[in-house]
Amino acid sequence: MKTYLTADCLTVGYRGKPIISDISMNIRRGSIVTLIGPNGAGKSTILKSIIRELSPLGGSVYLDGRGIGEYSDHEFAKKTAVVMTGRPDPELMTCFDVAAAGRYPYTGRFGILSGEDKKKVRDALSMVQCEDLADILFRNTSDGQKQRVLLARAICQEPELLVLDEPTSFLDIRHKLELLDILKRLVHERNMAILMSLHELDLAERISDYVLCAENGTIGRAGTPEEVFEKEYIANLYGIRHGSYLTSLGFPELPRTDGTPKVFVIGGMGSGIPVYHALNRAGIAFAAGVIHENDVEYQTAKALAAKVVSEIPFEPVGEQAYLQAEKFLDSCEAVLCPLTVFGTMNSRNRELWRSAKELGKLQQINLDKSDSGDILIYK
Repeated sequence: MKTYLTADCLTVGYRGKPIISDISMNIRRGSIVTLIGPNGAGKSTILKSIIRELSPLGGSVYLDGRGIGEYSDHEFAKKTAVVMTGRPDPELMTCFDVAAAGRYPYTGRFGILSGEDKKKVRDALSMVQCEDLADILFRNTSDGQKQRVLLARAICQEPELLVLDEPTSFLDIRHKLELLDILKRLVHERNMAILMSLHELDLAERISDYVLCAENGTIGRAGTPEEVFEKEYIANLYGIRHGSYLTSLGFPELPRTDGTPKVFVIGGMGSGIPVYHALNRAGIAFAAGVIHENDVEYQTAKALAAKVVSEIPFEPVGEQAYLQAEKFLDSCEAVLCPLTVFGTMNSRNRELWRSAKELGKLQQINLDKSDSGDILIYK
């Protein structure tokens, strides 16, 4: 597939002062490329230089084989649409009017919309689930609605390249997912090239075909999500000193409560995750096991538990792991067992459950709020 946007040895910054240098990227139509990195690393500056809002301090940018400076504004607007973090504040424009502004490369000098133009505006608003806002004043909508209307405006331009700066910033989780689904559809149905920046690493990991990491004044690691989202690298990129980033799950975890475990959790198959979080929020050090290392909750347990007893994947819980878990069970004040299904591979966990019951340590899990408003983890 042909490369649509190319940046070669690009240097960008403000008033002649470089912020980030030696930027190289190749973006094809039908793909999503995402910039990640800490605040102030230069992600927005890169995007502003790509869309000609800023002049590059060095290097070159080519769009569809031509330098971006060779395009007239009219030509460039047909090739590239932009959704940046700034919010326009038109006093008397409806959401339809704002979205319709995206048709300006096609409407001629007087900006008169044809019937076909109006249909494209309505279709774009429908695509971003804003058709009901068409007659509402733009300034009277929520931040999330504004963001979606601005995306509709960009879609109306029928661009080949769509550039977005933190497009999910003002959206709740439902609309974040809906917006990213729209971007995926634009890539697959309209063969767009998409370049954007994102702070939500879990979303970047799931939506991106290729990821560029802005760090220390240049582009550090670049590659597929599988190549970039490695636990230690992400921790170093963002300077994470308190807590951790769980690569396979795509979200950060708070620092664990260290100390001698007071509670032993018999978990597995994801059942222990809410219990681990509740114990950690309450400042209670705990041990967890026996968990297979390919279990969905293993990384969460490793991040939050003071001690984890594990077993290798696809093997029954062995004697060594069982005895280690039994020691924690004996030394802890209480045992919680969110696990309700025991099979061939974790049958020894059923033995741990029985031992805890016989010792009188097995406690009922209760994640509801008490009358005082505190979370009761067990009682």
